[in-house]
Amino acid sequence: MSMLTPPGMGGKYRITGDKYPRMRPTGGRRKLVLAATGGVLALGLVGWGTFQLVDVFTGGSTATAAGGKNCPAPAASASPAKAKPLPAPGRIKVNVLNATERSGLAKATADALKKRGFGIGEVGNATEEYDKKVKGTVLLLGAADAVDGAFPVLATQVGGAQQKVEAPAKGEPAKADAAEGESDEAAKGPRKPNEVDLIIGDGFKKLAPEAAATGALKALNAPKPSPSPSSGGRC
Repeated sequence: MSMLTPPGMGGKYRITGDKYPRMRPTGGRRKLVLAATGGVLALGLVGWGTFQLVDVFTGGSTATAAGGKNCPAPAASASPAKAKPLPAPGRIKVNVLNATERSGLAKATADALKKRGFGIGEVGNATEEYDKKVKGTVLLLGAADAVDGAFPVLATQVGGAQQKVEAPAKGEPAKADAAEGESDEAAKGPRKPNEVDLIIGDGFKKLAPEAAATGALKALNAPKPSPSPSSGGRC
């Protein structure tokens, strides 16, 4: 019995001779299939990368042609229009009128505004239309042009200021401030854009602290950043 014959086996199952059957390596076909699949995937990745590069350099037109969302490139925005400059305090004429029963408020407020650089016009009591009828801190009364000009500048000096536009007389539109040197008679007439009545109401105690008012005025004059263009959705 040969040494290669397992115990208990003999006879026709004995292995004799010095030649043995060769075992063919298994898995060859599997390797071929895996190699072919890897090649297909590699080609797919190369094609996808090429497609992405073309899409980048053509602005997305190929994505649209391939069935993607039609996302046009945002149009180049023109340089933002400069905001209308606000008038400096010295170019605003403030008529300080007292609509309360407390005496001396108009003069004290006018003196404080003058120290802060505002021009002062009439100082006295409010007309019957507003006397004892202003419940808030102050009422700013002026022409329509003051809404984007004198009103916000003067509102930095007192909190809670209400605003009211006074309609000009029929056929007499508001005019710009009279130039230096004009007579008082020529300066009278329709309400001017930079002339504002500051009518003191029952809720008024004092002007805003000067430091806070100065900071608010600087913030008001600071340039506003222009919004960045947006495509309006995801592509």
